Amino acid sequence: MIEKFLSQTQFSSQEDFIRNLKINIPDNFNFGYDIVDGWAAEEPDRKAMLWTNDKGECRQFTFGDMKRFSDMTASWFQSLGIGRGDKVMLILKRRYEFWFSIIALHKIGAVAIPATHLLTKKDIVYRCKAATIKAIVAAGEGEILKHISDARPDCPGLETVISTGPEYPEGFLDFHKGIESAGPFSRPAEVNTNDDIMLMYFTSGTTGEPKMVAHDFTYPLGHIVTACYWHNLHRESLHFTIADTGWAKAAWGKIYGQMIAGANIFVYDHVKFTPADILKKIHDYRITSLCAPPTIYRFLIREDLSKYDLSSLEYCTTAGEALNYSVYETFLKITGIRLMEGFGQTETTLTLGTFPWMNPKPGSMGVPNPQYDIDLLKPDGRPAEDGEQGQIVIRTDKGKPVGLFKEYYRDPEMTAKSWHNGCYYTGDLAWRDEDGYYWFVGRADDVIKSSGYRIGPFEVESALMTHPAVVECAITGVPDEIRGQVVKATIILSREYREKAGPELVKELQDHVKKVTAPYKYPRVIEFVDELPKTISGKIRRVDIREKDSK
Repeated sequence: MIEKFLSQTQFSSQEDFIRNLKINIPDNFNFGYDIVDGWAAEEPDRKAMLWTNDKGECRQFTFGDMKRFSDMTASWFQSLGIGRGDKVMLILKRRYEFWFSIIALHKIGAVAIPATHLLTKKDIVYRCKAATIKAIVAAGEGEILKHISDARPDCPGLETVISTGPEYPEGFLDFHKGIESAGPFSRPAEVNTNDDIMLMYFTSGTTGEPKMVAHDFTYPLGHIVTACYWHNLHRESLHFTIADTGWAKAAWGKIYGQMIAGANIFVYDHVKFTPADILKKIHDYRITSLCAPPTIYRFLIREDLSKYDLSSLEYCTTAGEALNYSVYETFLKITGIRLMEGFGQTETTLTLGTFPWMNPKPGSMGVPNPQYDIDLLKPDGRPAEDGEQGQIVIRTDKGKPVGLFKEYYRDPEMTAKSWHNGCYYTGDLAWRDEDGYYWFVGRADDVIKSSGYRIGPFEVESALMTHPAVVECAITGVPDEIRGQVVKATIILSREYREKAGPELVKELQDHVKKVTAPYKYPRVIEFVDELPKTISGKIRRVDIREKDSK
């Protein structure tokens, strides 16, 4: 399948990759027809998704199954009046109905809006009004159904609500009865153009209301690099990305690039994350490829790994935060596998990565994906030299790269603020070493200016996280008459250290940071707390800490 979209599929070096990667984009590309149905026509028995849950259930879906169930779902959606351009929110956790639904929406040209089950009534009302959502498909259990019911009176455009069961509150349609009763599916005469919106995500809003990130129908092709050259998947891979379908990480690791590669996607539908359960799944199902944030790997290596056979693992990747060197070394020693880091946003596909032909540098995001023209810019617009901090930008003066978002939906002002003068400004700061590897510093809004130094919170947080007392932390700047700002650490302590909270532990943590990173970056102010303010996606809202400290 990949051969249809790449002129060259094998690369021996980064130079070869940069020179010869070219993604060919057909007219009116549609993932549902061109990929899912394409595989179903060529190899209907090829394994597409191995779904399991914490109740002991297990189902293997082939591409033939995916075509059949997505056609049934598309036909039913059409009977409900859902068509091209209509917005449908999917709150489906890790239920297999997510894949039926999102592929079906692609096939009828509708707009899929994946969302987390952690939404409250207020969140649902905001999203329904902001995007004019016409229907919601939700996992039929837990509080989310009540929140949807409570929100409906305040959502005038919301015509249909659907539950996958086992609960069906008043007003909810039964997903399974619906698709089983649907007539034969007929492909619409005009499904989409490449410029139509296919997918939207609400960002988690670390500094304000969530933005609506809109992707067009070519977006899945941008994930060819994600799956084939970062995850390093092949036709016999069984790939496991640990992510809920409500977040963009699922688009990175649980559908588009993986299906284009012809890999088998592993899904574990569970309520509570337990490291031992993840290791047992790798052991039992012989998973070959794993992608998870560094935090997950930190939990995994704390388990007694001698209880599990991890020899099936061929390749492992990580993103979301900087990888601590000790985690990298421990995982390598136990498994023989190098953790390969990457970086991107909801607005992009993989923009920076460590690719198979490279030597990883633990803590580095890697080098630019050739489909993006990446640069680092200083505040005055000057390109940053090696070793200098700059904002990561994607140059678009020669054209929009496949995988980059289309716009912030219904917000031209925000779109223009982030994307102007031929550049998309990511808002993320980094520096580049002499080998071309990029190192994350922090969000531009979060950088602390102290005594002439620019201090990124990410490096200080990473340094603190290597101390056993620290479970979680947030670095912010607090006003200071002499230095302008000083570094503050807001810390959640581990259970063993909670009774030791006091001046001696403060001094110990400050000295620890001085040893791990540049001494001028150490936190002069430390506050111990029981919890940190977060978005519904779990991202720390440093803006809330700064606002509290400024009062």
